[in-house]
Amino acid sequence: MSKNQLPPPNVLFISVDQWSGHLLGCAGHPVIQTPTIDHLAKLGTRFNRSYAESPICIPSRRSMMTGQSPRGHGDRSFNPTLRMPKQHLLAQTFSDAGYQTFAIGKLHVYPPRDRIGFDDVFLAEEGRPKLGAIDDYEMFLATQGHAGEQFMHGMNNNDYLNRPWHLDEASHVTNWITREAALTMKRRDPTRPAFWHVSYTHPHPPLAPLKCYLDMYRDIAIDKAVHSEWEKLKNIPALDAVRSYWPVGESPDTHKQLRQAYYALCTHIDHQLRVILGTLREEDLLDNTIILFTSDHGDMLGDFGLWAKRMFYEGSSAIPMILIDTAHGTRVKANHVDSRLVGLQDIMPTLLDLAGIAIPSSVEGLSMVRSKTRPFLFGECREDAGATRMIHDGRHKLIWYPSGNMFQLFDLEIDPREQIDYSEHPDYQTIRNQLQELMVHELHGVDLDWVKNGKLHGFNPAKHEYKADRAMSGQRGLHFPSPPLDPAGKQVGSP
Repeated sequence: MSKNQLPPPNVLFISVDQWSGHLLGCAGHPVIQTPTIDHLAKLGTRFNRSYAESPICIPSRRSMMTGQSPRGHGDRSFNPTLRMPKQHLLAQTFSDAGYQTFAIGKLHVYPPRDRIGFDDVFLAEEGRPKLGAIDDYEMFLATQGHAGEQFMHGMNNNDYLNRPWHLDEASHVTNWITREAALTMKRRDPTRPAFWHVSYTHPHPPLAPLKCYLDMYRDIAIDKAVHSEWEKLKNIPALDAVRSYWPVGESPDTHKQLRQAYYALCTHIDHQLRVILGTLREEDLLDNTIILFTSDHGDMLGDFGLWAKRMFYEGSSAIPMILIDTAHGTRVKANHVDSRLVGLQDIMPTLLDLAGIAIPSSVEGLSMVRSKTRPFLFGECREDAGATRMIHDGRHKLIWYPSGNMFQLFDLEIDPREQIDYSEHPDYQTIRNQLQELMVHELHGVDLDWVKNGKLHGFNPAKHEYKADRAMSGQRGLHFPSPPLDPAGKQVGSP
């Protein structure tokens, strides 16, 4: 390398879990406090039309790590024991190019100790020892005298109860992930570039934030859930199931407490990012590091009476996506908003492209720093009565519920919170027909049974009685001694 040639850039890929794209100060949210992320947006480009192609944890993470759509990587339904492919993964491609590669936090792969191409992994898996591994975070808790006590707050990582964190601040998983990431940066090989994937487990429930962050939201007005006339429809099984599974109700006090707890978890992460960025700066790495911040999906947080993910409304499927080039880079605009349609499959080609590494032919996604853009984005989630599909042209979003053959059409330019369903509006029939035709060509697998004569036909929903969930949304208990192995990976926490 000549004196004037810059060394290969480092890459910091930050992901969070279940953080909606509109819940950022830089996105105009009136309440949430995200000063660090807002500053990152000033340093780079925020992509404000970014989506999870299948807004559930495992399918989304497969898209991140393969650069593929759900159809390409094989999961749109949350398969906890589906193994990752062995070739052409994000970390392995960086490793093959001479990078040292590390993951800190949540991977959500099977088996849990599969490093999926990373040189090393420091794992925090939200209490999943039944899949065959005690993660590093639970081992850390044991060294602090808290063996098996991660869930002794009694909260659930698939439910909407809330209370303050029950252990000391240093034992919180957000602090642990930050500390391990910073230590990994300090322990790097100085002769090679580094790729770090820092994967926070929050603001995904359990909603048990540090009390100091709860206190930040105690005395300020909290925004309320969005509602619409269309939510009164009771013949969409996918939505009926969600409302039955999470009967949170509409108590203003309950909703305020839930949002306070959720926002507290977000602001905690935002502040901890400053430790990571500060470590990079003090290690003289920050100027030569590419940074990307995103989430695997969002959370409805009570909008339209709905909770969690698995839906293609903005709260669930729209995600934050912020990209920052190195200090000397010229390919990412600063303080810029880009409205191209972006998916999680685009992360891998973008980071490889910026690092000057060849993009494997298996990658379906598009680099966000090139001129080529997609005319539409297809979304797909589940293959049963809860199935939902989306086609998005950048302004209009068509959502299809095959069970009952129900449609919704939203115009995000004039109605960004999706309170008006234009699917039956006479002025929107041309765009509806165009989007339906595009969707037909994207369908595959079981979907093809729901098409007749080239038209979306769906199927008649079976009568279903929604009962209380005996598993209590996958409630965790005492994890010392560890619970018995469950290699089948039974799904819990799903309506």
